Amino acid sequence: MKFVDEVTITVEGGRGGDGSASFRREKYIPRGGPDGGDGGRGGSVYLEGDEGLNTLADYRHDRYFAAEPGQHGSGRQCTGRSGADRAVRVPVGTAVSVEETGELIGEITAHGERLLVAKGGGGGLGNVHFKSSTNRAPERCTPGGEGERRTLQLELRVLADVGLLGPPNVGKSTLLRAVSAAKPRVADYPFTTLHPHLGVVRVGGDASFVMADIPGLIEGAAEGAGLGIHFLKHLGRTGLILHLVDGAAEASGGDPVAGARAVIEEIERYSEALAAKPRWLVVNRLDTVPREEREARVEEIRRALGWDGPVYGISALSGEGTRELCADIMRYLDEQRESGQ
Repeated sequence: MKFVDEVTITVEGGRGGDGSASFRREKYIPRGGPDGGDGGRGGSVYLEGDEGLNTLADYRHDRYFAAEPGQHGSGRQCTGRSGADRAVRVPVGTAVSVEETGELIGEITAHGERLLVAKGGGGGLGNVHFKSSTNRAPERCTPGGEGERRTLQLELRVLADVGLLGPPNVGKSTLLRAVSAAKPRVADYPFTTLHPHLGVVRVGGDASFVMADIPGLIEGAAEGAGLGIHFLKHLGRTGLILHLVDGAAEASGGDPVAGARAVIEEIERYSEALAAKPRWLVVNRLDTVPREEREARVEEIRRALGWDGPVYGISALSGEGTRELCADIMRYLDEQRESGQ
């Protein structure tokens, strides 16, 4: 299925039922008085998280969602039935904002979580409410209120603990395949990853974390080069970013340091908050480097980048170093959770 992570929909709460202007008419009771009932309230529209969904593709064509209107009131002070609410299922991780203003209404972060996006109108009042000592036969009643109508922007943000960042063809998808059951496309050319992939990485017994692979960044991505920076938002909610560098790029005439710097510049231009997230440097494809030179290659890249954080040398293809990397990630995430961060 095609991955869709942004869509615009229109939601509308149900109109409230009108109040009734009715009078009690019974045999032998000539002056029964008003007995008009109230209208029922209109139904509201909710967005509801569903962990079984992983795309907004269902809403590419079906974009209007309305709740049921309330029924009108009737005689004998009968209140009209309230309209049924409408629940629209969306993937967990969906952010909701008003299209016209960009105001964030809320986010769906758990299965079954509900977010009110369009409130139904209130029911009108029957004429029984307007009876008084000076007006014993009021004909006045009020109409039901209109339901709230909104055009919303839905944006799916992948929920992952760890995100993979780097230029195209650096081995991000290979790493995800190596440490999880995910099967992203892998090929020997750039931009094989066209949309985010998620994989659950299991460490030891029951311990696990979710890793996300996003399309690669190149210099000028902020201006739309390559696939642009469209998918960077998916890294915003991760607890840790792994910045992958191709340790074998020099052998094929590439410059891993220049590529890494270009990626850093693009994320700094995109978001200061994202640039400030914890990042570990992961030098990949060391299986193509002679064993006695691997440690020196990793240190050379670290020094050239001026990197002062954690650094790992791995081969995603052979699995070398991936077990230690995943164990350290799990330990780091556990420490962050225990400290409440």
